[in-house]
Amino acid sequence: MELSRFASLLTLLLGFALPAMVAAVGINYGQIASNLPAPENVVPLVRQIGATKVKLYDADPKVLKAFANSGVEFIVCVRNEDLARVKDPVNALAWVKTNVQAYLPATRITTITVGNEILTFNDTTMSGNLLPAMQGIHAALASLALDKQVSVTTAHSLSTLEVSYPPSAGVFRRDLVKYIAPILDFHSKTGSTFLINAYPYFAYKGSPKQVPIDFVLFQPNQGVVDPGSNLRYDNMLFAQIDAVYAALAQLGYKKLNVQISETGWPSKGDEDEAGATPENAMKYNSNLIRIVSQRRGTPMRPSSDLNIYVFALFNENMKPGPTSERNYGLFEPDGTPTYALALSGINAVSNTSGGGLVNPGTDEISSNGYLTISSSMVKISFC
Repeated sequence: MELSRFASLLTLLLGFALPAMVAAVGINYGQIASNLPAPENVVPLVRQIGATKVKLYDADPKVLKAFANSGVEFIVCVRNEDLARVKDPVNALAWVKTNVQAYLPATRITTITVGNEILTFNDTTMSGNLLPAMQGIHAALASLALDKQVSVTTAHSLSTLEVSYPPSAGVFRRDLVKYIAPILDFHSKTGSTFLINAYPYFAYKGSPKQVPIDFVLFQPNQGVVDPGSNLRYDNMLFAQIDAVYAALAQLGYKKLNVQISETGWPSKGDEDEAGATPENAMKYNSNLIRIVSQRRGTPMRPSSDLNIYVFALFNENMKPGPTSERNYGLFEPDGTPTYALALSGINAVSNTSGGGLVNPGTDEISSNGYLTISSSMVKISFC
């Protein structure tokens, strides 16, 4: 999943200023919606924001074909409902041939996630199928001599932790250890990364009177000290990441790499969804990008670059659940920004039509609603 790592600059698009993300940050491209643009129309959007890493929740052939020769790195996913099928070596090989090999090398597929948050469905059959499915996919890659090019992992919910605070006390749920420990051994042997989906928003939503809003939005605050490690934390996401590192260490896997496969903040929610506003979403993602661009590690791993995928590219109008679930996108389906992302020091002004940030006098909106970036603008890697 490594691409060139270089300094974070700035690119302007779609009526707002999007700070380019360093190599450790990517974007989730979910498609549970009835009104999203065709993948070929998403390609210029992704290019305009300088994106070079995208994570899918399937292996959509239309997306993978559309992004051929784009240089964008992809994570593709074996859907949860397909785990039982790909346990079988024949089916696993067929899946890899159809969904990965067929698109290489034109489309840069670097990682396969086998399922998403399987263990916290509390379905013993699905949980039992997870590792065999991962092994089946890896074996299929190896048989095609692709295992050094494409890694295999799975994404977990933070609720796989039984204890997450203080971070130094982080441990996995006792009922899940029998599934997690063999998976960690798989990661250790194959060199793949442990993925976790972490949302400080959920903690704030659950206890808005007890959880300081500045602590979850990376805003200036006095922070908290972990009594077990004496390390100070000034934001919740770092505390969550270090709780995962502590849980891994507790099972004897101190050297595994952790990547945040999802994190974000909704711009809209129901009446009982505290904090789901465009302003808070802007603060969370803007501050997150700023911190990651500084190549700042967590208190427990200060020298390790963060590896984070922001959720999500678009708002998705068909997602079930509360209103917030449909409003995590940086963009509306028509390509306009949901809110402005901003960093201090950006030389831009408000766009009265969209509330975003633009470079006045240089940007034009094309007929399809996407911003035409002038040649004078700096365009660099989003991730």
